[in-house]
Amino acid sequence: MEPAFPAKTAAEPYAVLDAQGRLLTDGPPPLDDAATYDALRTMMLVRHFDARAFSLQRQGRFGTFSPVHGQEAASLGAALALDPERDWIVPQYRELPALLQHGLPLERFALYFMGHPAGGYIPEGVRVFPIQIGIAAQLPHAVGLAWGLRYQGSDSVVVTFCGDGGTSEGDFHEALNLAGVRRAPVVFIIQNNGWAISTPTTLQTAATHLASRATGYGMPGYLVDGNDLFAVLNVVRAAVARARAGDGPTLVEALTYRMGPHNTADDPRRYVDRDVLDARQELDPILRLQRYLSSRGRWDDDAAQRVQAEIATEVDTALEQAMSYPAPTAADLMDHVYADEPARFTRQRAWFEQEEDVTWRR
Repeated sequence: MEPAFPAKTAAEPYAVLDAQGRLLTDGPPPLDDAATYDALRTMMLVRHFDARAFSLQRQGRFGTFSPVHGQEAASLGAALALDPERDWIVPQYRELPALLQHGLPLERFALYFMGHPAGGYIPEGVRVFPIQIGIAAQLPHAVGLAWGLRYQGSDSVVVTFCGDGGTSEGDFHEALNLAGVRRAPVVFIIQNNGWAISTPTTLQTAATHLASRATGYGMPGYLVDGNDLFAVLNVVRAAVARARAGDGPTLVEALTYRMGPHNTADDPRRYVDRDVLDARQELDPILRLQRYLSSRGRWDDDAAQRVQAEIATEVDTALEQAMSYPAPTAADLMDHVYADEPARFTRQRAWFEQEEDVTWRR
């Protein structure tokens, strides 16, 4: 079962909503108004968290942080196509909207960037892998997970993400090749935000679109407007159905734009054209969804103020919960290393436990 809507490796990305929030296609939208409102709220919450995380990093309370700003629709649209009870997400490091949609508590995400050991722990029943900082290193893991699930007789599907920079890594090619050969039920999503840190996509590849690479691995490739929540949802929903039916993997290129820095160690003013960035503001995925809901009488200034107040409280609460975790100790370094500890390791643990606890910077 292949998607009927966008043409594979089309010259123009598939879209459902234009920049003004107007429907471009016939038929009902993929989400009703209530679900669209919830999706918009999640996107706005993530953007608010971005701002708080950036501030906390500058205060020395967070580690290096990569904001999602401008890419909220690409990952959330993909997650909305999944069943949290059976499907899996294998993220890189810029997929907070998808992780929240799939059930990861926000305070766990915050703990990771605080350097607390509990930040890498995924609660029972939440089908997501830990954040991966190594570029594209998560892609082979996603294929192995999908392949294993199929051998277990499961109809679960795995969705994994990378940036355009990740497509220049060997892991990208090895993962897609193995997935194609084994017909693994995995959907690869390239969030092409135009930059691999400061390297533009045009200096990484001579290909017109990264989605065209799918042909070489025996899978369909689709180009989609990554700032259009509905378009991403439609394409990934069809790719998930295809994988669930046993027809193998799909490659999706979501064209978006990174409206903030690569991370808190980056200064995009040195290489991003300000005029281009200003023009991209009009394509903001949050603004597009707000305009859509406004045209349907479901969004106005009162709604915006109410949601902003709600999400500010929600983010504050999550951060307070994260800060309330007991400080880690030196002995915590010994956890999750061996299933059966050798004697020397047990002695080392005992020595650590006698030492003073390390101070967790807050």
